[in-house]
Amino acid sequence: MTAVYIEPITRRSAAEQKAWDIAATVCDPEIPVLTIADLGILRDIHVAEDQSVRVTITPTYSGCPAMDAIRDDLKAAFAKEGYASVDVDLVLAPAWTTDWMTESGKAKLNEYGIAPPTGKSDAARHAGPIRLKMAVKCPQCSSLNTKELTRFGSTSCKALYVCQDCKEPFDYFKVL
Repeated sequence: MTAVYIEPITRRSAAEQKAWDIAATVCDPEIPVLTIADLGILRDIHVAEDQSVRVTITPTYSGCPAMDAIRDDLKAAFAKEGYASVDVDLVLAPAWTTDWMTESGKAKLNEYGIAPPTGKSDAARHAGPIRLKMAVKCPQCSSLNTKELTRFGSTSCKALYVCQDCKEPFDYFKVL
């Protein structure tokens, strides 16, 4: 099953917009300042005539351990709003990319102390030029004089960096 990303403003009905707004309040359990809408993993919402809801989400990577918690949080958010039947579909295709993150989400990451992804992913390009490594800006002092310490940080989607100027370590949300 594949899902097509639909922006919230293109919801087909008031019921689907309301459901989208409810789902969009659910936060990522690993980065609690981001909602699943900020991350771009909230893919689609369908509300049936009987008011049952089907939510489609895409993990940031296929082994993401947060998906079970997000599924439970979605069901709880809808139950709180009076919805009795909620199904959550997890789809792997198309694969999630950091290109789906909102600009607001990237700003929230930076304010939280995690350097947001920079540039565009190669998700749509599987061949071609070799990607060059770009400088990562320190979320503490805004210096570009930073160094990667390890490719994998506190989660697989982040790398651990250190700022050479302020000497503070920080996570960088990798471009995927």
